[in-house]
Amino acid sequence: MASFNKITIVGYLGRDPEIRYTSQGTAVCDFSVATTERRKDKTGEMQEVTTWFRVSLFGRQAEIAHQYLSKGRQVYVEGSLSQREWTDKDGAARTSLEVRGSDIQFLTPAADHEQPQAAVAKAGVSEMREARPTSTTGGNRTPTPSARPASPSSKVAFDEDDIPF
Repeated sequence: MASFNKITIVGYLGRDPEIRYTSQGTAVCDFSVATTERRKDKTGEMQEVTTWFRVSLFGRQAEIAHQYLSKGRQVYVEGSLSQREWTDKDGAARTSLEVRGSDIQFLTPAADHEQPQAAVAKAGVSEMREARPTSTTGGNRTPTPSARPASPSSKVAFDEDDIPF
């Protein structure tokens, strides 16, 4: 029987996404996502348990995530999970859960100065390719006016296979 490795996470970004490019020019976006679960401890008191995941996205998804996500935003991420163990500078054994993202959806409503998730999903690919952040240093991430969706009454023709997520 075949096996597979798939994880679904709904959580909050713990830091602004960072983007880098491979020597072949592929965009790679890294960020951390925290999930919190409430459990009762032995005494019956509610405790919050937080689990951190490191997420990496590639290609066009990486560029879009870098452009529109920021610390505190809620996201839905699907991908494959791997566990990495290492020893930190103090000699303590450390473990991290790393996700290679294959699908992402932005769940927190965008601020007024950002393009809403629904508009990103409905925008034509050519419009999204024109969208560029005004700063790549993690500061102002306002999209260019060409990235803003047209009025609701106008129709944008696109193929569903062209949507990057």
